[in-house]
Amino acid sequence: MAGTGATPAPPLASPLARAEHFIWLTARVLEQRRFAYHFLGGASDAVETALAAHLNEDGGYGHALEPDLRGPVSQPLHTAHALRVLDSIGRCGGLRVERICRYLTDVSTHDGALPAIHPSQRGYPAAPFLSIVDSPPSDLLATGPVVGLLHRNQVWHAWLFRATDFCWAAVDAIDKSHPYEIQAAVAFLDGVPDRSRAEAAADRLGRLVRKQRLAALDPARLDDYPVASGYAEGEHHFPYDFARTPQSLARRWFTDEEMERSLEHLAGEQLEDGGWPIRWRAWAPGTALESRPIVTIEALRTLRAHGRAIG
Repeated sequence: MAGTGATPAPPLASPLARAEHFIWLTARVLEQRRFAYHFLGGASDAVETALAAHLNEDGGYGHALEPDLRGPVSQPLHTAHALRVLDSIGRCGGLRVERICRYLTDVSTHDGALPAIHPSQRGYPAAPFLSIVDSPPSDLLATGPVVGLLHRNQVWHAWLFRATDFCWAAVDAIDKSHPYEIQAAVAFLDGVPDRSRAEAAADRLGRLVRKQRLAALDPARLDDYPVASGYAEGEHHFPYDFARTPQSLARRWFTDEEMERSLEHLAGEQLEDGGWPIRWRAWAPGTALESRPIVTIEALRTLRAHGRAIG
């Protein structure tokens, strides 16, 4: 009988070829289509068709699009994921985004921003580190990336006014932080129209990141960088986690040497089966299996954006 372990990728292949083997072996249709679009000349229509399987009548997205939330109901985190996919294929506009903005308006809190988890999730499986409450507060982690992305795509909708104000207030209030909050702030600052204010805010956050050692600047000395409270063991974040592209405001936070070390570390994280690992807490086998192709695609896109050869 054949073993149950992961099938190794073909030996001596390029990182891209090894990842392709992993994607065809393990990924959902959406990630297969995304990989084909980004690296094999595939069609954007095929990506959008696969994404539409997660779309609900309320204009939001569900059906475990974000693997750590299971069940059919629309959620802000699913919908943010859908927007990132649409943005990556140049489809973040028109009626599809108008419909999404109506959903965002409907699920927003009293101050016009998004909760991390809408209470409609109750009754369906969710990661234990995602809390479900009846009246969830506004959350920068949920709101910042959505607002920044919509602004960057020059979307104009009434929902953005109060949501943008919330994000500015939340970013300005950051004092002691953790990596995911900083990532959300960067996603907002990279897209918001007021560039001079964004640059000033980013400069302050960069100093905070270095002071609080939120980015592991030397992957060979990880013990020097504490893991944030509530994170999984070994859940470090690196310069590339904050500066996914050279154009990000966060790129200014790191020297060329620090960035190159982190990119070398990212390239070296590719496993024998061709995929990249997840660093957060894996709480169910299916969620880890579905998340790894997503992480793999983003690792390849990050390496390529920074000029690294992937094959």
